[in-house]
Order: sequence, then C-alpha cells, then structure tokens
Amino acid sequence: MLDVGVALFKRPFQLREFLQQAWFIVTVTIVPTALVSIPFGAVIALQIGGLLKQFGAQSFSGSASVLAVVREAGPIATALLIAGAAGSAIAADFGARKIREELDAMMVLGIDPIQRLVVPRVLACMMIAVFLNGLVTIVGVAGGYVFNVVLQGGTPGAYIASFTALAQLPDMYQGMIKALIFGFIAAIVAAYKGMNAKGGPKGVGDAVNEAVVITFVLLFIVNFFISALYLQLVPPKGM
Repeated sequence: MLDVGVALFKRPFQLREFLQQAWFIVTVTIVPTALVSIPFGAVIALQIGGLLKQFGAQSFSGSASVLAVVREAGPIATALLIAGAAGSAIAADFGARKIREELDAMMVLGIDPIQRLVVPRVLACMMIAVFLNGLVTIVGVAGGYVFNVVLQGGTPGAYIASFTALAQLPDMYQGMIKALIFGFIAAIVAAYKGMNAKGGPKGVGDAVNEAVVITFVLLFIVNFFISALYLQLVPPKGM
C-alpha cells in the first residue's frame, strides 16, 4: 500500500494503461452490476415495505428503502462485483506475469512494476467503482420505487416525499467514499496476491481465490467501521 502511494506521484503517469484497465473493468462489470442492482432494490423495498406496513408506517418506506440502497446496498454490491470480476482478473494477470518472471525482468531493466502496472489498475478500480456505485444506486432506487408502488400499494407521492424529507447529501457522499475505498482495497489486495503467487499455474489459481476471499472479508469489516463513524459524525435529518 505504501509502495503504491509513493509510486502514485512518480512520472510519467501511465495514462494508456490506466484507460485500458478502466475500459476492461467496465466491460466485465457493467452488465452484472445492472442486473444485480435491480433485485437489490426490489428485495430491500419488499422487506422494508412489509415491515413498515405492520407498524402502520408505510409512508416512510420510500426513505427507508432509498437510504438503505444509497448508504449500504449500492457500495456493497459495487464492491463485490469489483472484487469478484476486476479483482480476480488483476490477480490472475499479475500471477501469470510472476510465474513467467516478467515482473523480475522489468525490475532488471529498471522499470518499476508498481508504478508501471499497479498504480493504473488501482486508480482505474477506484474510478470505475464510483461510477458503478452511481449506477447501482439509480437502478436500485428506481427498482424499489416500482416494487413499492406497484406490488405493495404505495403512492408515488408518499414514496418521494418521505425520501426527500429524511435523505441528505452526506448520505450520497458516504456511498461514493465507500465505493472509492472499496475499489482501492480490491485492487491492492488483488495486485499483492498476484505479484506474490508461487507454485506455477496452481499458485496463480490459489492467489486469485485468496484475493477474492480476503477482499470480501476486508470490505465488510471496513464497511462496518465507515458506517459506524458516519452515524456518529453526521446527525440524522429530522422530519
């Protein structure tokens, strides 16, 4: 992590590699993200709407559903897809380079693999994670709206009014910051495990599996602490 932070300010910046990796991450994550975000919003809307209906507070289902998607579901869904699709690809790429001794050859030639290969991938993961989080949020909120209004008998006015009454801009900022951090973690873990792969092709496969599992665990731990800190620093908006 420290090596990446130092290499981030080295020049020249590998713009071409950054753009290629960003496009690759988009191609492997955009469709799964769009497909996953619909059931995410729908399940949250159905569960929260049914629970609030039991308490006679169905008019607040809009705010509860949207805030759940914006604060938690959007960043988490984005992180899982980034780690599962992009992270595994990064780990496999670096693992293959490692067992072919390409990384050692680069260092012999005086080329820093971290500055040349890792930094562009880390920045690409961070940037695409923020955009995917926006996509998940939009699609999830729209899906929650449809399911709440169509299936649960809610009114469009109450759904929108409750959301605007309780939501605030820091909620959106928190989701974006989470996505940024999650993208960073996924890329760092994948690059580290790939660059330290050993044992031939089997070692590459093990590195990919380890990268995905470790990333998932770290994401949920970091998500808990960010959410707890946010709730302590940002007071909830009253009616």
